[in-house]
Amino acid sequence: MRCPYCGNDDTQVKDSRPTEDGAAIRRRRICSACGGRFTTFERVQLRELTVVKRSGRRVPFDRDKLMRSVQIACRKRPVDPERIERMVSGIVRQLESLGEPEVASEQIGELIMEGLKGLDDVAYVRFASVYRNFREAKDFEDLLGELSALESPIR
Repeated sequence: MRCPYCGNDDTQVKDSRPTEDGAAIRRRRICSACGGRFTTFERVQLRELTVVKRSGRRVPFDRDKLMRSVQIACRKRPVDPERIERMVSGIVRQLESLGEPEVASEQIGELIMEGLKGLDDVAYVRFASVYRNFREAKDFEDLLGELSALESPIR
């Protein structure tokens, strides 16, 4: 495994254990050249997925990109990183279980929105504002109205 700090290929595993949900192996590594410490995760990949973008372009599915977008939405929010990890793992499992080699980026976006709705309202609104390409304050008002309607009890 290449060191992210110095690029050296000689690193050693110091600790290895399964993640809380058992879906991955967490490995703590140290670089023999610079002494840098870092963590890697090893996961089972059921199938190679291709994402079909809105433009029609096809790109390989990138779990890390999915994780980063959720982390950005949850930045400075009281959301446990383990809950984010479980949400992302759940989305990946859903996508893999579809049985299709290609998945639309819109479908991924909707799954993220659904997951964030149950995780944190502010993160949900942040993600929606980028995903749905909000242009004016009314877009936020409409989304907040949808959220309020979902949270108010049915009478």
